[in-house]
Amino acid sequence: MAWGLFTALLLCVSGTALSRPLELLQFLDSPSGGETIVRDQPEGLPIEDIIGSIEKMNKGRTRLLQHGDMAIPTGRSAIRCTSKDCYWPKSANGLVNVPYTLAAEYNVQDRATIAAAMLEFSTLTCIRFVPHTNERDFLNIISDSGCWSFLGRAGGGGQDLSLQRGGCLSNGIIQHELNHALGFVHEHTRSDRDSYVKIFWNNIQPEYKDSFNKTDTDNQGMEYDYGSVMHYGRNSYSIDYQLPTIQPIPNGLIPIGQRYGLSSLDAAKINRLYNCSICSSVLSGFSGIFSSSPSYYPNNQNCSWLIRIPLDKVLLQFSAFDVQSTRGCTADYIRVFDGPSRSSPLLLDRTCGSHQLPSLVGSGNVMLVEFVTDAAVSATGFKASYSTVSCGGTLTVPGGNFSSPGYTEHEPYPPFSDCTWTMIAPVGYKVRLNVLDVSVEYSSSCQYDSIEIRDGTVPTAQQLVKKCGTGNIPTVTSSQNSLLLRFYSDSSDESTGFLAKYSFVPAA
Repeated sequence: MAWGLFTALLLCVSGTALSRPLELLQFLDSPSGGETIVRDQPEGLPIEDIIGSIEKMNKGRTRLLQHGDMAIPTGRSAIRCTSKDCYWPKSANGLVNVPYTLAAEYNVQDRATIAAAMLEFSTLTCIRFVPHTNERDFLNIISDSGCWSFLGRAGGGGQDLSLQRGGCLSNGIIQHELNHALGFVHEHTRSDRDSYVKIFWNNIQPEYKDSFNKTDTDNQGMEYDYGSVMHYGRNSYSIDYQLPTIQPIPNGLIPIGQRYGLSSLDAAKINRLYNCSICSSVLSGFSGIFSSSPSYYPNNQNCSWLIRIPLDKVLLQFSAFDVQSTRGCTADYIRVFDGPSRSSPLLLDRTCGSHQLPSLVGSGNVMLVEFVTDAAVSATGFKASYSTVSCGGTLTVPGGNFSSPGYTEHEPYPPFSDCTWTMIAPVGYKVRLNVLDVSVEYSSSCQYDSIEIRDGTVPTAQQLVKKCGTGNIPTVTSSQNSLLLRFYSDSSDESTGFLAKYSFVPAA
């Protein structure tokens, strides 16, 4: 994997991010050698970076912390983690198991949030956070005062890591503190940081100036990462939030201090530090394009793309697909999961061959694409795009109801809706769709608001129905095993929308 090229390209292009918010942000190496294009975040979205949130939670703490959120073990400098004893041991199977316990005060939702954040490490790296049994060293995750962690493996038994309820349980903060526990300091304190950022010492709160000192770090030959989950924000620990404490150079507009989670370079650095060969990438923009390879994909690959958009739902669409075809797709295949790991629900099971893949809408803002190849025949692979949608879904259970946004709350649907529901039945079944109620802005050719039903899983499939206004829509049955319903609204004249019911029926 060409990680050097990956990071060099990141630094070259990210400087245009704020001046061109919907244009190309990143044009990077895909984990398997293909292309990756990530679109930047729209302007105006409110953001509080990870360090800003941690700063608020750690105000008035009694525990002695350095660099804002790193606890100090006895007999060790808080800013150095260079000996092998500081890192978690690697098992014979190549994985790095980090045992942990969770305090009793965490409820079911808290535990699910922490587990989801841990699963991203499993997806992207060789790190596995595992429940503690009888291991000597382990993480004791507690809801203490604030968000903080020791640096690396402290030794001597259980080491506390605090994720206070009510402020520290976001994906980004959890991963930030876990990354400290793996041995990583804040990105802006790297020994080579003066080539990448400028520190405004006069703008820093006096008691936090030590948090901006450089450290004697082993950078593992990896590039500086403005997008790291470990990077301070522009105004971290400022005497006045309008004044910056840290600024990228030479382009001060490069975004820093994201709040969502591990970046591709964060994962690469973990794998480099722990000597693991993992093919993975994080796609974190609002939209983007990625592919398996620029030409024929390599053999013996197991690569994953973790799509983590800032909000709403992921829409995944494939524009090309050509993968070695075998019975049961036992050789080369692609799978898509509705969540951050291979234990998440499947949206698309093992798929191979050369055909059009369905449009897929996840249940949330995270989706995982896995591509596996064997040692034999190769092909051109796939090319896909992802984007952000506020509604829609991929429906694979035997039947149910769905509706336009606002319908169940007796509210008009919002303007500028663009929702796609893909209904996919098992082989040997067809999809039957009944639209039970419809009220959509009328126009003579339904060019403003409309419902479209198509015989397949892609927007270019044969159109069976296009409807606006009110009135009945005849029952529709697919010719194969799938249907697609798309709902669209423009900027004005919203109505109550629609309610639909689908079922799977034998193909006879």
